[in-house]
This record gives sequence, C-alpha cells and structure tokens, in this order.
Amino acid sequence: MGEYMSFFELFILAIGLSMDAFAVAMCKGLAVKKVGIKQMLTVGVWFGSFQAIMPLIGYVLISQFQKYIEKYDHWIAFVLLALIGANMIKEALSKEEESADASFSVKSMLVLAVATSIDAMAAGCTLATKSVSDAKQGGILVAVLIIGVITFSLSMVGVKIGNVFGVKYKSKAELAGGIILILLGTKILLEHLGILCF
Repeated sequence: MGEYMSFFELFILAIGLSMDAFAVAMCKGLAVKKVGIKQMLTVGVWFGSFQAIMPLIGYVLISQFQKYIEKYDHWIAFVLLALIGANMIKEALSKEEESADASFSVKSMLVLAVATSIDAMAAGCTLATKSVSDAKQGGILVAVLIIGVITFSLSMVGVKIGNVFGVKYKSKAELAGGIILILLGTKILLEHLGILCF
C-alpha cells in the first residue's frame, strides 16, 4: 500500500487508545490506601504489554486479507476508529460507577488488561489498512512499541492520579480518547478521498 501512517499519527493513535487504560488505572489507584512504585509498575506493565500485543494480533489477521480489502481499507480504518471512539465517549458520559478493585493479582490484572486492550486489536486492523511498514518508521514493531510505551507510562501516572485525586478526571480522559480516535479516523478517510492533503 502506498499510504503511510506518520509518527505523529501513531503518537495520537497511541494517546487515544491509552485513555481507556489510563481511566482504569485511576480506578486502581483509588481502590488502595497508598500507592508505591510496585503498584504503578504492575499496572503499567500489564496494560502496556497488552496494549502493544493486541494491535500486533489485529495487524497480522488483517494483513492476511490485504489484497481483498485494498479498495475499502480507508473506510475500514474510519469505521473501526469511529466505533472505538464512540464507545469510549459513551462510557465517559455514562452515569454508571465502576466498582474499584484493590487487587493487583494476576487474575485481576489479566482481566483488566484484556478488557482495556480489545479496542487496540481493532486499531491494529487499522494499522494494516494504512501501512506503517516503510523503513523510516521501522514498521509495525515500532508502531506497537509506541502504543505500549505510551500506555505503560500513562497507566503508571493514572494509578498515582487516581490515588491522590480520586477518579475526578476518569471520564474526561475517556471522552478525550474517544474524540481523538474519531478525528484520526476521519482524517485517514478524508486524506484517502483526496479532500485533505497533509
């Protein structure tokens, strides 16, 4: 494919995807009396790892069908990012309160890591439709590394913020993430249709 996702687009995508993990990390921080580096690292490693692995899985799956979807790849990218973004906005505006779980056990963290990274698998499908494989960027491995590192960092910060301030910024983070993903999907579509030229 001739179209490439720039480093800036990858960075924005990573920020948008990490907002879900950031919000859940804040809930984790709220659930414990005192947060130390151990808890912050635990959440960061779990969320960052899964947020990196899931897009890779999505990328590999879609790449197998690349020749069949080439005509519609920009629409697929737009629809997936719009759906993920809309879901995040819906969660942000929801009045339902999530119960905070104070456990950092493997079982607890695995469930949360999978739940917060499912959207990232769909985003991996987007990466396959808008190529990231040129030599300047190092391909899909650099893309998932960026997503993983940003999620790791923001999740660590999220635990601390949740512990200090409560979940005051949780819904704002999810709302911002949703808007970012919808805007990115729209940009990809408009560029492919020749309406935008960046």
